[in-house]
Amino acid sequence: MGGSSRRGERTDRDEPVSKAVVSRLSLYLRELQQLIRDGQETISSTQLGALLGFTDAQVRKDLATFGQFGHPGIGYRCHELIPVIRTILGTSESWRVALLGVGNLGRALVGYKGFRKQGFELVAGFDLDPNQLETGEGQQPSLGGGAEAIPIYPISELATVVRQQGIRMAMLAVPAAAAQSVADQAVAAGIDGILNFAPVTLNLPEHVRCIGVDLAIELEQLAFAVVNNANKA
Repeated sequence: MGGSSRRGERTDRDEPVSKAVVSRLSLYLRELQQLIRDGQETISSTQLGALLGFTDAQVRKDLATFGQFGHPGIGYRCHELIPVIRTILGTSESWRVALLGVGNLGRALVGYKGFRKQGFELVAGFDLDPNQLETGEGQQPSLGGGAEAIPIYPISELATVVRQQGIRMAMLAVPAAAAQSVADQAVAAGIDGILNFAPVTLNLPEHVRCIGVDLAIELEQLAFAVVNNANKA
């Protein structure tokens, strides 16, 4: 499909890219970044596939969806392919992200350092009662330490802060009963994408993209895999 395109140039497509392909691109990116940290400069499709449990044909097909990036006799140059994949994924520039809900899960998300490394910057948090956070008298409630601390605002200020800071994405970490209401406020404020940690399906406008992260479902899938693997033994 990408045979007529110039190396590194994104190809035109009539059909949308599947979620499976996008998921694998993220895996390729993580592996390439680790290879760079380990001092490895090139990798073949066979080697990359083996590291992740895919065939070399799958790797080549996924990448060829967007252009031709390999070099004869060399394979892929890691330092060249990483920015290409980041551009495809839309993370070549930093995204400003809001956190909706600062309970136990929200606080854990604030403490995760991997977001910034991959181009996502948590810049503001929102809660029904931000004053529950322990702060000095007259100080802005915040979470996190030092320069990476993020201010926490009342949910009523969501639209104002989103507009002022150019925020387009939000992580939803509120109880299930409040998820739809808070999501509606986020959409009204101008949020285009929501990462939903609440164990409910949200009813959102078509233009708003939502990805659900239900850890219980992931554990159920893992339990199924473990049980069926044991049955085969």
